[in-house]
Amino acid sequence: MQCIGDISEEVWQDCITLFLQTGMCCDVAIITNSPPWLLASYPEGNLFQLTQEEIQTLLAIEGREKLFLQGITLAGTKCLLIRDNLYTEGNNTMDLRTKGQSRGSQAVTVVQIESVYLVVMGQKGTEGGPLNLKAFEMAGYIREAIHQYMAHF
Repeated sequence: MQCIGDISEEVWQDCITLFLQTGMCCDVAIITNSPPWLLASYPEGNLFQLTQEEIQTLLAIEGREKLFLQGITLAGTKCLLIRDNLYTEGNNTMDLRTKGQSRGSQAVTVVQIESVYLVVMGQKGTEGGPLNLKAFEMAGYIREAIHQYMAHF
C-alpha cells in the first residue's frame, strides 16, 4: 500500500509550482512530521533551509500555547504566531508573520493536508487573510491530487 511519503518529489514540486503561479506567494515548502521532514521546497526561496527542529516545533501537538508567547523560527526567520487552528477540524491552518526584517514583514500560512503540511510565505504586501484562504483552497486541490495519485497504486 502506498503512503503519502512515497509520493515523488516531482509531484510535490508540481504542487509548489502550481501555488507559486497564483502570484500571492514568494516561497513554499511541503513538510511532514517525520523523516525526511522537508519533502520539497522552492529552490529560490528560504524555506528550503527549514531545520528538523523548526519543523518539529511548528508541528508539535503539545505545548502550542507557548508558540504565542515565544514565536517560532522558520528557516532562521523569527515569526509571530497570529492564529493557530492547525489541529482544528475543518480548518487546519496556522497564520504567522515574519518580524525584525529590514524588508518588512510577510504573512506566512501553514495548512495541513493529510499527513503533510504546506508552508507558504506571501509576497510583500499580501495580507494574511487572503493568503490563508488561497492556501486553504490550494490544499483542497492538492488533497484531491493526492487521492487520485494514491488510487493509481
